[in-house]
Amino acid sequence: MTAVAMGIPTVRRDASSLAGRPATAFLVDRFGRTARDLRVSVTEKCSLRCTYCMPEEGLPPIPADELLTPDEIARIVGIGVDLAGIREVRFTGGEPLMRSDLEKIIAACAQRVPGVPLSMTTNAVGLEHRAAALVAAGLTRVNVSLDSVDRAHFAELTRRDRLPSVLAGIGAAADAGLAPVKVNAVLMRETLRGAADLLQWCLDAGVELRFIEQMPLDADHAWARENMVTAQELLAELAPRFTLNSVGRDDPSAPAEEWTVDGGPRTVGIIASVTRSFCSDCDRTRMTAEGTIRSCLFSDREVDVRAALRSGANDHELAELWRGAMWNKWAGHGIDAADFVPPERSMGAIGG
Repeated sequence: MTAVAMGIPTVRRDASSLAGRPATAFLVDRFGRTARDLRVSVTEKCSLRCTYCMPEEGLPPIPADELLTPDEIARIVGIGVDLAGIREVRFTGGEPLMRSDLEKIIAACAQRVPGVPLSMTTNAVGLEHRAAALVAAGLTRVNVSLDSVDRAHFAELTRRDRLPSVLAGIGAAADAGLAPVKVNAVLMRETLRGAADLLQWCLDAGVELRFIEQMPLDADHAWARENMVTAQELLAELAPRFTLNSVGRDDPSAPAEEWTVDGGPRTVGIIASVTRSFCSDCDRTRMTAEGTIRSCLFSDREVDVRAALRSGANDHELAELWRGAMWNKWAGHGIDAADFVPPERSMGAIGG
């Protein structure tokens, strides 16, 4: 793996060794974890340019014939559920709404794996026009990325003045029955002072908020450990306005630690990806928009499933490729290690 073009590197997409792997159909790794949560990126395109994710000019376009088709996505999702133990699927990007055939993707997957939750991470720009159709296709829930309800701060962070569209999209999602609507906010120095306002807005709107520590996944590689906002700083910022009490995690694999707000029952989640790493309980596996399996956000090693699929591999052969990719998953991101090197792909190119 060598050349990098604004976050999408040329990556060696090689097969992975199964040596020493136990005889199980599930997506296990060498550290005792089992992947059950599949994240499927459907595009590298996005309608925003968030500073912690995308370069200002956007990512270079992936040729249309290199993107997985709705039928190919549905086949891979089906293999994951039927042959590898996947229990939940989330569609990501870039921005999934940039795919004009997103409804077809959702519908194909819903037909292929009936009863399996199909969710989406989105910035909600334009969602107000498509929420009902996405629900009709089979989408069950959305996570909306929203870092500030201050219009000027939002425009500065995203390089686009689209806050009204995002808020309209959140409202449309709730009206369409995509419940619970969850909001994800990345902690940034620029918006820390607005964190309490964002929490109050989410409480008033009836949506669930989760704050996320910023990880070194920006396309500009400007992240620095000493500059990031920590979960502890956030708690100190919220304390003057809210009484927060930790209730921990119901599910060890869930990334968010939950805190009751003013005695409950409402809660706020904090995903301390850096300072309180949950790598040891990670249950995720990722498919990039080009059809490669990525076992970890921070490992640029990818296994090319698209090539095998288009070369005539059967479902069991594709499942075995997938198992090999996950068997060789890293122990963790190692952000605090002296020799830590951030991944070549940015978050927008990986799919969260």
